[in-house]
Amino acid sequence: MATIGVIPGDGVGPEVIGEALAILQDLGSAHDLGLSFQSFDLGSDRYLRSGEVLPDSVLQELAGCDAILLGAIGDPRVPPGVLEKGLLLRIRFEFQQYINLRPVQLMPGVETPIKGKGPGEIDMVVVRENNEDLYVGAGGFTRKGTPEEVAIQTSINTRAGVERCLRYAFALAEKRAKDRVFPGLSPAARDAGKRGLVSLVAKTNVLTFAHDLWNRAFEEVAPDYPTLATDYHHVDACCMRMVVAPERYDVIVTTNMFGDIITDLGAVLQGGMGVASSGNLNPERAFPSMFEPVHGSAPDIAGTGKANPIAAILSIGMLLDHLGAPEAAGSVRSAVARILADPNGPKTPDLGGTGSTSEVGRAIREAVSRA
Repeated sequence: MATIGVIPGDGVGPEVIGEALAILQDLGSAHDLGLSFQSFDLGSDRYLRSGEVLPDSVLQELAGCDAILLGAIGDPRVPPGVLEKGLLLRIRFEFQQYINLRPVQLMPGVETPIKGKGPGEIDMVVVRENNEDLYVGAGGFTRKGTPEEVAIQTSINTRAGVERCLRYAFALAEKRAKDRVFPGLSPAARDAGKRGLVSLVAKTNVLTFAHDLWNRAFEEVAPDYPTLATDYHHVDACCMRMVVAPERYDVIVTTNMFGDIITDLGAVLQGGMGVASSGNLNPERAFPSMFEPVHGSAPDIAGTGKANPIAAILSIGMLLDHLGAPEAAGSVRSAVARILADPNGPKTPDLGGTGSTSEVGRAIREAVSRA
């Protein structure tokens, strides 16, 4: 048995989660996964109604789940940072979800804004450290609201936190290399006859303390994975290369802040936020991991049927992988790929179609059932 905590959230969240849940429930029955579901009233409505974001009692209930599925949070009626820090970041930190995993894969039938690039060139994954850096909230104000105001935000990086993130990235690169020959190796990696590449993305020339730690740990960990190739890119150079030569990347490992930025760029490369999935992982499963589409709550299109459910559906594929159900996870990805590749298949407006949220969800659900 596995209990899935469901946080539909705000805006389009309930719409896309509804489509994803229907597929997950089907797969649970078809593969005898023994899934049960518990819904949680968390998000802007609860906050506006009661002033509560994430009560301790609800956090304890979430801790009893095996995984969490989140739709989206955010509402223009709620001040920025209230839900993000009080709900998203609190769950990530309290449950030690120290890996943020974001696949960047362009599927056939989806256009990328990058000229001359296709699915063979855009197939990478970003491993983002998820519990440290600027997101820990260390800092404060002096003389706030005056002309002499000083604001300090401190980046926190620990050797233990950095190393566990790096080792996860190296192990993932090994798995990807075994699963298939990755087509986008750098020339150096290809010449070496190696099938996996781990790229550290940081800013060692300016952030000479925090990112020196990252670079030293990277160089010390790498020899433990002799079948893999490694390289290093400054974050600004990485952004440029993701656009002009995305095929050079396999597994990118990076800091919390830089990972937040480059994964949104990655989402654009793969066709937009509507097809970008993510997982906040506690790899040891001591606490539940949380899976969510990368996109926000999009209140401007909530209730219109225009929201793309694919990112949420692909996120349940990641959830199933995490729970140890790779066959079910694979059927999700295969079904999504078939619908996207079909020129007559329904697509939502963000992908140039006229299909609705429910039409796309239903088509994928039917494709899963035929797998």
